[in-house]
Amino acid sequence: MTPFMLSVQGLLDGEATPEPATEPARPEKVAAAADTQVLVRSLAEQLVSEANAVLGPSREPLTLVDETGPGALAFTVGRADRTARVQTVVSGRTATAELIIGGRPTGASRRLAGEDEVQALLLSLIAHS
Repeated sequence: MTPFMLSVQGLLDGEATPEPATEPARPEKVAAAADTQVLVRSLAEQLVSEANAVLGPSREPLTLVDETGPGALAFTVGRADRTARVQTVVSGRTATAELIIGGRPTGASRRLAGEDEVQALLLSLIAHS
């Protein structure tokens, strides 16, 4: 099993749930923001597959849904009634990455503090659903 799969199994066995670290969202150059979005999305797909292998057929799986629309790159991960949307919204020559948990912003825009936080995000969705 991969290290992330072991983390999922540990969570199912009662280990503490990590919460993803976030930081304030800030505009970046479009190319840099889009690159980060693609990296995070690719990692999320891999980790969702790994988590679902551990969860097996008798437990609710994680889902990953890409979303399309003008001026934004986005995907939503979820399990049961919990969701988290990771989006990068383009405005002119800049783009801003944002994390929206539960379908609604929680005040000032936040984003994941880094790609490593995708693991914590998925583990928190599993634990809280």
